[in-house]
Amino acid sequence: MARADPQDERPRPARRRRDRFRPDPGRAALGGPLRPGDLLRPGASRLALGRRSARARGSGDRVPAEDGIERVCVIGAGVIGSLFAGHLGRVAEVSVLTRREEHARALNEHGLTVSGRHDFVTPVRAAADPAELPEPELAIVATKTTELEAAAGRLEGVWPGAAVMTVQNGLGAEAVFPGRRVISAVTFMSGTRHSDAHVEYILDTETWLGPSGDTPFELVEEVAGLIVASGLKARAFDDLRPAQWSKLIFNATVNAVAALSGLPHDHHFAERERLGDLGNLVFDLVEEGKRVASAAGVDLHEDPWEMNVLATQRGSRHYPSMLEDVEARRPTEIEHITGALVREAARVGVPVPLHAALYSLVKGREASWEPD
Repeated sequence: MARADPQDERPRPARRRRDRFRPDPGRAALGGPLRPGDLLRPGASRLALGRRSARARGSGDRVPAEDGIERVCVIGAGVIGSLFAGHLGRVAEVSVLTRREEHARALNEHGLTVSGRHDFVTPVRAAADPAELPEPELAIVATKTTELEAAAGRLEGVWPGAAVMTVQNGLGAEAVFPGRRVISAVTFMSGTRHSDAHVEYILDTETWLGPSGDTPFELVEEVAGLIVASGLKARAFDDLRPAQWSKLIFNATVNAVAALSGLPHDHHFAERERLGDLGNLVFDLVEEGKRVASAAGVDLHEDPWEMNVLATQRGSRHYPSMLEDVEARRPTEIEHITGALVREAARVGVPVPLHAALYSLVKGREASWEPD
């Protein structure tokens, strides 16, 4: 793949007026499939009419984005970052900022292979130094929360005009990027990373986006439209907190229980027929979280218990990242997920003994593999 000089700025066509998108409110994140056309815009029957064939296009058939965003950089090329980079590379010019030089070399040499629900190879430009990449209009920070501060440090002083989209579990990622136009996002899609240049797309569920601070909702809609055009699923919210809290309670419950039980997220999490069924604990944890959200003035977008039940019925045994971290003896995201919920519970005066217990137990597991 030919590589342009990072300082080479192509002349750009005049931007079109951004269309305003509206999500289909009848779609659930873990419910029925959301097609690209489910994100509608006034005056058009389907946003994706001219882009549907992008799902089947190969790596050399990139279709320019219609709404102005031409350059995207994905920071963090794990499962989620790779899924974004691979798909968005079909509708925009995508670069990837990696932690390791060898990771960047693999992407530059082989491109990014996406398999599973979609099957294609996308050429991307990758580097471990942001100075070696062209300045993007949108930077998607897809690192784990444990690596968020380091990612923010690498972006400090570079790409000042780029909007930043955070895609982390928990609460508070937006605060790490002061002075930027920030889009908050949470995602339900998942996959398996087979190598530095190959990701398998497994769970084809939505990414939810919303504005942070003074970021205009119009920009959120534009980014959601770009994601949908790439073949992924997205929904824009003018206030992400109800959706964000639904995901927070879901993650704080499912991830911690999986990490401590050793079980993937499967049918055990929804079973409540017998006294010792795991679903009883999961249900009570969800209820604790819902009481915190209510006291914080948040009207949940979706019921986390129903999200849990529906996810267990999809037929796949999903391994939450916290379970994988515990098994690999890596630092977990417990501080940013369950810890955030426990701290918010203390702030609003709601007791959460079950979540507090899981928080301490996972922290204890982390301490158990630390050197003396």
